[in-house]
Amino acid sequence: MLIRHKKPSDVASHEITPESVYLDRRRFIQASGLIAGSMILGAPAGQAAVMPAKGGQFADVTKGYRKLGENDTPTPFESVTTYNNYYEFGTGKEDPAENAGPFKPQPWTVTVDGLCAHPGTVGFDDLIKPHALEERIYRMRCVEAWSMVIPWVGIPLAEIVKRFEPLGAAKYIRFETIVRPAEMVGQRSAHILPWPYVEGLRLDEAMNPLALIAVGLYGQPLLNQNGAPLRLVTPWKYGFKGVKSIVRISFTEVEPKNTWREMNASEYGFYANVNPKVDHPRWTQATERRLGGGGLAGILEPRRRTLMFNGYEEEVAHLYDGMSLTKYY
Repeated sequence: MLIRHKKPSDVASHEITPESVYLDRRRFIQASGLIAGSMILGAPAGQAAVMPAKGGQFADVTKGYRKLGENDTPTPFESVTTYNNYYEFGTGKEDPAENAGPFKPQPWTVTVDGLCAHPGTVGFDDLIKPHALEERIYRMRCVEAWSMVIPWVGIPLAEIVKRFEPLGAAKYIRFETIVRPAEMVGQRSAHILPWPYVEGLRLDEAMNPLALIAVGLYGQPLLNQNGAPLRLVTPWKYGFKGVKSIVRISFTEVEPKNTWREMNASEYGFYANVNPKVDHPRWTQATERRLGGGGLAGILEPRRRTLMFNGYEEEVAHLYDGMSLTKYY
């Protein structure tokens, strides 16, 4: 059983999305043309759920962190799955849901290499099986100044890191997305982004208890447009750090050059910590607009104040002691 002390930022029971929102998703799935057979109905957020591992086995999903405040409510399922940035499937917010159907997230393998004691290639089931899946309800803040609240299902990244035993020289961890232009229409153009998509963390960031490798959301396996079958979730950072469809994890001594820094180093950097005190060169980061408004994708609520480290300052601020927080990223 997962036991932890309750904090003021924890979600209250009355803030959890009603069961009717979950049960109504079949209507949405059919209307949007998604394949209903690939999905399952989950338990209401805040309850233990049962999620099938991709190999046909089952694992109990235990309750994990719920880092929400009194003004946070989980974003409706249909918004989370139809309003996405995933340029491998197109640059429009609706493109991933519309174009991700042909993508095949199984079978899946992840190559682990670099400065670690146990490099190799591991299948999805073997990567997931040794670990208990946890539900983590987190805020997600996009660099574009909109936000969501998402009930993820996944494994603490620290547990995966420990399995492969990074060597003493390893200071960073690099993540790489799959390249399949035949299934990912956005990758057919090198003018969108340089492929593969690359992200990275300092090793101590990766070991922070909040960092998650997500394999599901809302009590069910990740959909293609949300990064199936594996994606990174670091809720104190801007959303572009959440690399999707991970096929390579590398332990390195040098800081990885992430994709958006390669594209535009003057506007995007490595750390990408949510910081309302430092604006993006082209817009303010002091406020954000929460996706919601009755559950329709693309409807945004009135602006709200953005929190330092997206509200997770207590858990992560110590990672950046002595670093300047006045420079963009």
